[in-house]
Amino acid sequence: MYQIPSQPEFWDSASVITKDPTPIIEGQSEKFNRVKSVLEPFNISLEMMKDIGDRLTAEMVKGLDKATHAEAKVKMFPTYVQSLPDGTERGDFFALDLGGSNFRVLLVQLLEGEVKMESKTYAIAKEIMVGTGDQLFDYIADCLNEFKTEQGLGNKSLPLGFTFSFPCKQLSLKSGILVTWTKGFTAAGVEGKNVVDLLMEACKRRGVDIDVIALVNDTTGTLMSCAYTDHNAYVGLILGTGTNACYMEDVNKVGTWEGDGNARQTIVNMEWGAFGDDGVLDDIRTEYDRNVDETSLNRGKQQYEKMISGMYLGEISRQVMVKLVQSKLLFNGVSSKELDTPGKFETRFTTDIENDKSNNGTDVAKILTDLNLKPSLEDIELVRVICHSVAKRAARLAVAGLAAVTKRVQRDDRPEVTIGIDGTLYKKHPLFKQEMEEMMKLLVPGVKVNFMLSEDGSGKGAALIAAVACRLHNNKVQ
Repeated sequence: MYQIPSQPEFWDSASVITKDPTPIIEGQSEKFNRVKSVLEPFNISLEMMKDIGDRLTAEMVKGLDKATHAEAKVKMFPTYVQSLPDGTERGDFFALDLGGSNFRVLLVQLLEGEVKMESKTYAIAKEIMVGTGDQLFDYIADCLNEFKTEQGLGNKSLPLGFTFSFPCKQLSLKSGILVTWTKGFTAAGVEGKNVVDLLMEACKRRGVDIDVIALVNDTTGTLMSCAYTDHNAYVGLILGTGTNACYMEDVNKVGTWEGDGNARQTIVNMEWGAFGDDGVLDDIRTEYDRNVDETSLNRGKQQYEKMISGMYLGEISRQVMVKLVQSKLLFNGVSSKELDTPGKFETRFTTDIENDKSNNGTDVAKILTDLNLKPSLEDIELVRVICHSVAKRAARLAVAGLAAVTKRVQRDDRPEVTIGIDGTLYKKHPLFKQEMEEMMKLLVPGVKVNFMLSEDGSGKGAALIAAVACRLHNNKVQ
């Protein structure tokens, strides 16, 4: 008799949350033992998480040290953001947000006790993403010009925060060099260039008047937007299409600092997606991770990100399914053109599958039939287990790194640490929040850690960074 279990975590090796190991299909234990062996590499135990955190800590030190920075994969770039919001920031600001296939322009008004925002989203065509840098930045300038006109601010130049969510080495608060494209972008002539200069040149070509105050990473913006209301916020995290983290660090621990000699602290943009690019995570990576990397646009790069972020989880799950079909453990060994096509099983499907609590797996069945598959109830449950295993590994890998960062910022006068988080994966996938909160308690005992959803870090946060920069500048001239 077939029974769908309430929780499919029947082979979790972390003893604190091990569920009943009884096979979920009576009389089919041999089959599920075979599936278990295929999924075993996705099982990340508590001890493994601690070890991964230790590895990341070593990489963080390497990135911060001037002598080893050049060879470090986790770059630990100082952002030159030296202060968190204190709540006195006021004024009108523009923000640009480029971090994926959609681009936003915003007008942010910081009022006493209130933040007002107007925004417009523009799609970026694939041919622009993979075209030239001039095409990309001309398009951004055109979008900004259109938005300014619609807001009745066509001739007005407000302070602007530019959120550019790709690995950059910042030279100052308002200048930075693109290290490498990620997330499907390959626009020529941008890597190795100052992206603010490219934006300014495009705006000049298009006759758009702008005043760029700050170049912002979305992770930094996430931290700033949370710190505006929670003064215990010292860490920012993105869990969406990509993943990254930042935190507030003492300047005397940042060997690559080239800014104000009197500065005491700066937000460090970790660019932790590249953790593992030098092989330190090879024992964690699976054959599916290697396949995803081999077929990616940025082969050999962003290995940590490729095991965690929304751009890849659906594809990893698909590849596991294909392997089980080939082993005749799924769909009676019969695949479909859609399942065999890379990218067809989207990460949003894994979220929908995790959210489907019905006994007969109605939503799961629809996703699979839309892929021209003919799932049995047994297949539906197996797909649930596959997606759950892949997502749980992602959550545990993310929290392993996050615990290492939390230990870095925690000190006696900070018994409480708030982590600002943004990204659709964390917001929409039901497993991440619960798993990360549970594991953080075990990885960083004795510290009260709060997870706080960011309110538009890439928009509001960018404006806040520009506002803080204006406040600090005004304080100096007074």
